[in-house]
Amino acid sequence: MWRMRRLGRRTTAVAATLALLALAGCGVTRGDDGNDLLMIIPNSPGGGYDLTGRDAVQVLEDEDITGGSITVENIVGAGGAVAMTELVGQVGDENTLMTVGLGVVGSTYSFGSQFGLRDATPIAQLMSEPEGILVPGDSPYETLDDFLEAWKADPGSLAVGGGSSPGGPDHLFPMQLAQEVGIDPNDVNFVTYDGGGPLTSALLGKKIDAGFSGLPEFQGSIDSGELRVLAVSGEERYPEGSPFADVPTLTEEGVDLVFLNWRGVLAPPEMSEARTEELIGYFEDMHETAAWQQVVEDNGWTDDFKTGEEFGAFIEEQDERVSGTLEDLGLL
Repeated sequence: MWRMRRLGRRTTAVAATLALLALAGCGVTRGDDGNDLLMIIPNSPGGGYDLTGRDAVQVLEDEDITGGSITVENIVGAGGAVAMTELVGQVGDENTLMTVGLGVVGSTYSFGSQFGLRDATPIAQLMSEPEGILVPGDSPYETLDDFLEAWKADPGSLAVGGGSSPGGPDHLFPMQLAQEVGIDPNDVNFVTYDGGGPLTSALLGKKIDAGFSGLPEFQGSIDSGELRVLAVSGEERYPEGSPFADVPTLTEEGVDLVFLNWRGVLAPPEMSEARTEELIGYFEDMHETAAWQQVVEDNGWTDDFKTGEEFGAFIEEQDERVSGTLEDLGLL
């Protein structure tokens, strides 16, 4: 069964966090020319944050929205906590942005970071996407009810996995689902995998009984019948035309839970009000372009756009939800 040592609630010493920065070798260089911007990506190239951040940068530049160039830099380490420390350290820097999301909220707790998303300036939430519950194509669990009945009967006998680190969306989703259906999350036999590839291999190799993750990167295995999707965690089904349009939601199946992964953009703390509004305006203009709407459609995302104070209130709610879940698990 998956276990993790207890961590203090963001009590790790500043020196420890800065040591992670040094090990990552992630010195950041900023342009000083007018509206030239830096977009920090809190994981390696090819991940979800990288895809979202680079797509946004591409549209901003192609549409000449900012009036300057935008440099993208990946800062890797501690599930995004290293990049979060870098961003918060750039107090008042009006030319730096960072792509963030639910996984970074969790990592700042799981890795005992001194800083969280609430320490930065909220700019815009760009999208959200549901998670799915995946099983092997020949699994005995034909429906969500089949799976939940077996899971509730003996939680420890079923191994479930996710493609993100503890505190990330693929970990939080099954834990919150367990709570909702009456399972003690501490009884969940959870196995963490480093991304969708290893999670797919674990499912196909019958190392786990079910996997929890976003669906687009599993589409090939789903289309071939190697994997099946029992349910998705959004408020509504995927739209018509999506390869997942026929998958029911949890709420349709009688489970009162909506769980969405999301990604957005923050700026450093202590930004001037005028510059904050200007940066928000860039993303509002981007959101209205046909190019961005095409990006959202191509990636199967939900156009879940929020800015400024509304986004800040959402971050606070997400922070409390994540920390509450981790506390219930005895990890804080």
